[in-house]
Amino acid sequence: MRDAYHEELDSIGDSLVEMARLVGSAIGRATTAILDSDLKLAENVIEADQRVDELQHELEARAIALLARQQPVATDLRIVVTSLRMSADLERSGDLAQHVAKLARLRYPERAVPQDLHATILEMGQLAQRLMAKAAEVIVTKDVDLALQLEQDDDAMDLLHRALFQHLMDDRWKHGIETAVDVTLLGRYYERYADHAVAVAKRVVYLVTGEHADELQQEKSEIQAVSGVEGA
Repeated sequence: MRDAYHEELDSIGDSLVEMARLVGSAIGRATTAILDSDLKLAENVIEADQRVDELQHELEARAIALLARQQPVATDLRIVVTSLRMSADLERSGDLAQHVAKLARLRYPERAVPQDLHATILEMGQLAQRLMAKAAEVIVTKDVDLALQLEQDDDAMDLLHRALFQHLMDDRWKHGIETAVDVTLLGRYYERYADHAVAVAKRVVYLVTGEHADELQQEKSEIQAVSGVEGA
């Protein structure tokens, strides 16, 4: 009976990894669709998001059944509750990738991204995909140090986001209001996607340690500061 219980817990983790893999692929393909004005690829991304939604619904059903039948406590309870929250982050990530694809479809056959911002959007898309891949690795390995690194990795996305706005605010902007709105939305989609990847990693930290990531990071910083003083 307990073996079946732990198999169900493991299956919840497997679903999270699958969701992370799907939404990571989605943001990569959506980025290609928006930059290349690829309607077929955009439609594929939009339709594929249904599978992410299905996985979330299935995970929620299994988690609620476990809570009702097994009444888990301690670490097992943290696994179930935290997994529900992670699934919400991943589902939202899939929606954001879908938004990018929908914008590509809306502007087809034109390109939503002007050529002088092509490299920035491409870098944002690639970074978003790497962040989600690392979040998936954190789910599998339960590596707390790797999870804490994600927030630092996300700083690069924030820098790209700011650079995008600086370009939009430049007096030399010549692409019109509609394109400015499109680019503003795109920047927001990628920035929020990265935030959700970081949130997934932070939830793994809580799952493993019982502490919130910010608290744990503060403790590590204080220990390093004390060690530095003692070593001086």
